[in-house]
Amino acid sequence: MARPTSTARRELGGELRRLRGERRAVDVATALGWSESKLSRIETAHTGITEADLDRLLTLYGVRVEERGRLRDLAHQGRARAWWAPYRSSVPDPYDEYLALEADATLISEWEAQVMPGLLQTDEYARAVIETGADIGDRDVIQRRLSVRTGRRERFFLKDPEPRLDIVLDQGVLLREVGGRQVLIRQLERLLDGAELPGVEVLILPFAAGAHAGLTESFLVLEFAEGTRNPVVHSEGLTGGHFRVKPEELEVYQDAFDDLRERALSKEASRTVIAETRDRLAR
Repeated sequence: MARPTSTARRELGGELRRLRGERRAVDVATALGWSESKLSRIETAHTGITEADLDRLLTLYGVRVEERGRLRDLAHQGRARAWWAPYRSSVPDPYDEYLALEADATLISEWEAQVMPGLLQTDEYARAVIETGADIGDRDVIQRRLSVRTGRRERFFLKDPEPRLDIVLDQGVLLREVGGRQVLIRQLERLLDGAELPGVEVLILPFAAGAHAGLTESFLVLEFAEGTRNPVVHSEGLTGGHFRVKPEELEVYQDAFDDLRERALSKEASRTVIAETRDRLAR
């Protein structure tokens, strides 16, 4: 009988941890071109593993091909519930890992200096963002990534217990005409609506704030249910996402978000700025 997804993941994770033996997680991850966080999430059953990744890992561990059948079965069962599994071929590994983290998060603190937060984007705005990707030329891939973006939004706000989403948004994002002016106007409407959702806070960092702790990059901090795992920082670069899990790095980013939040406008003043920007663009 097939095991439940969570049971299969735990069994596979335990087997993979046993096979790793005395090897350091950082050495294994480096050899495979993974983040250490990705390997940790597989071993602790927080995410599944693709067949291709499993084969690479087992080859590194010296497991013979004829001995891999049971582990492949466990991996297949462990992937069964990931709603984005049908789209895995269209998203890079770091994004696949991010989806797993987002699915487990109970609090996301996001600083965004360039585009609207992904969970509050309209489909047309999201499409304009995705189409700028340097590695995308296939229209089918664009559509599949858009479907993933839509799925993220729908599932995040239906989670039980209700998650929190705290956003600090640079005022310049409100003026950047991603997709054109009309797309931006509709996106600002969505942002206003999203800011009223339970558990969501949207604060605007005004131009008058001057220099601040988030000048170098956008980022978000994902936190999880107590006792499950430590927070993770995620940031996007031109070549994909980056994860940070070291305590000293987490402290830097959490302090930076606190600084940004302190400098931001109040929730009410932020709503006013968003609405006034929308109205000005619509004239």
